[in-house]
Amino acid sequence: MHFNPYGGAAAALAAALVNADPRATPEDLTRLLREHDYKPLTGLDAAQARELTDWAARLSPVFDHRPDRVDLLNALLAETATKPYVSTHDGRAPHLHFAPEDAPAPHRVRAFTAAGLAHAVCEDPTRLGRCARPGCRTVYVDTSRNGRRRYCTTRCANRVHVADHRRRGTRG
Repeated sequence: MHFNPYGGAAAALAAALVNADPRATPEDLTRLLREHDYKPLTGLDAAQARELTDWAARLSPVFDHRPDRVDLLNALLAETATKPYVSTHDGRAPHLHFAPEDAPAPHRVRAFTAAGLAHAVCEDPTRLGRCARPGCRTVYVDTSRNGRRRYCTTRCANRVHVADHRRRGTRG
């Protein structure tokens, strides 16, 4: 499945923020944003890092298959989104912005991730999820061809399958 490039990148950033350590430093979060090609970004201060950590906690329930997921997304969009416009800053190809380029980084990231999750949910709501391994709280955006992902990583899937295999083997 091919996600809208905006929705895909923004949804992936939303997942990374949700999965980040809630005690992440401003430097950790700046690095995370840069790893997800979020530009322009000079760096976050402690207050901005707290804002993004709080925002990540609010994004987290969107990855659960809850009946109120659309309501949650609409509330996030209402809080963050402005008039969308096409930008070509820093020599980049035309892309959508939902917040002014000169807004503080947390404001831009909130608008970007809320809009990206909305795109992903509208395209295929089953593509956002949380790992099915008991005890794992990691979220993901399923970009697989068949859209049947249930675990955050192959490692989590293997743990579940090995545990199931061992349980079946002890019954005999």
